[in-house]
Amino acid sequence: MINALAILEPGGKLEPFRYDPGELSTHDVEIAVSHCGICHSDLSMIDNEWGRSQYPLVPGHEVVGTISALGSNVKNLSLGQNVGLGWQSSYCNHCSLCMNGDHNLCREAQPTIVGRHGGFADKVRADATSVVPIPDGIALDTAGPMFCAGSTVFNPLVEYEIKPTAKVGVIGIGGLGHLALKFLNAWGCEVTAFTSSESKASEASALGAHNTINSRDPEQIKQAKDRFDFILSTVNVKLDWNLYLTTLSPRGRLHFVGITLEPLDIAVFSMLGSLRSVSASPVSSPTTMSRMLEFARRHNIQPSVEKFRFDDANDAVDRLRSGEAHYRVVLER
Repeated sequence: MINALAILEPGGKLEPFRYDPGELSTHDVEIAVSHCGICHSDLSMIDNEWGRSQYPLVPGHEVVGTISALGSNVKNLSLGQNVGLGWQSSYCNHCSLCMNGDHNLCREAQPTIVGRHGGFADKVRADATSVVPIPDGIALDTAGPMFCAGSTVFNPLVEYEIKPTAKVGVIGIGGLGHLALKFLNAWGCEVTAFTSSESKASEASALGAHNTINSRDPEQIKQAKDRFDFILSTVNVKLDWNLYLTTLSPRGRLHFVGITLEPLDIAVFSMLGSLRSVSASPVSSPTTMSRMLEFARRHNIQPSVEKFRFDDANDAVDRLRSGEAHYRVVLER
């Protein structure tokens, strides 16, 4: 049996929950969970914001732990190995996308907490392909958010071959954005944070931003006309996207990793004349996650986290809801 914490109804509180996972599949592994990050996607699932939640719901898709059981066909992992699990926990492993290493784009990919139980538990199961070894030198107590937030902001750096000489802006200095600043600074880019207050400006500088722009001051944004090669938006709110487009240099790209639910109001003309682009991306593939962890190890990058015991998981969820967490929340045993 697996001992977990589950939400029984939309917006409910976490309650003790036990379930029988059945026999371990030949291609799956079982992870003994030591830590699990809490992400805004967990909140969206708890509240059924996306209309995809099934209850009882065991949240948790930023899992860190050790391999406690192996399916008979698993050859790439070993018992006792430190591993992480992110938003996706299985793939078809035979489509052209999977065969090319783009598992995160597989049309049959199964999210860890959609239709299955996640990491707010003593154990969790997943397809071995989705489970990523954690290299020595990565702190296990802060590693959880790397498997969702970290992989989400790292992925476009690889996907779009962002040059270390690029000028990059980051919108939103929170759970995703604070890691983006750390990665981009270590990548070698000139990094500008779009912040909403003077206090956040000083925080952004400490996290790796070389410059800051007040995101509530349209005149400041206008003064950045044609400046950026790449802008990474990590927010889930509607902004004046056409104003931000004017800050892109020719061939610049406005890229979304934050899930804004409102339609984008984009003027094509401002894109057409300068070959500007708008795009979006999900979490990374397991291969890119491994590259991210190695990059983080080399540059001593780790999320800034607040820790709670699993017994205090409801307090941890409330802390994340408050918007005051700096910058990720992690459950630990």
